[in-house]
Amino acid sequence: MIKWRRLNGQTIDIPLLEAVEQTIINETAKGHRLKVCIGTDSQPHSTCVEYATVIVFLREKKGGFMFINNSTSHPNISLKERMITEVAKSVDVAYALCDLLDAYNVELEVHADINTDPHFQSNTALREAMGYILSMGFVFKAKPDAFASSSCADKVV
Repeated sequence: MIKWRRLNGQTIDIPLLEAVEQTIINETAKGHRLKVCIGTDSQPHSTCVEYATVIVFLREKKGGFMFINNSTSHPNISLKERMITEVAKSVDVAYALCDLLDAYNVELEVHADINTDPHFQSNTALREAMGYILSMGFVFKAKPDAFASSSCADKVV
């Protein structure tokens, strides 16, 4: 079972789908309209690559909060492979949640920590990442609009 937590460190001890549904119900009862943005960022180290995947719940005009999952993998992968792995982790979560979010009419975006400027190395994975996300039927955002991955996940990796 993949472990999720809140930013304050509190673990989410129920299945993710159930936690997200409870969150939607609670936030809707408070009168908040939600949007969900999912993103992943990574940090390579000599012995491993650390990943952080976040589910950001945005309350329309009222801020937001996030659920966080941290994981690690072997270090010997190229930058492009790492970028695609980030996207795959985000897409996996989006796919798991999409039917629930549709049922509650909650917008979903998948954010990729990939630069649209060809002068940046991460740009080498842009076409593949965009194709992957769009082919799954999700709304795609890249830098500078991909705050879930480039700001939120970046802070907890």
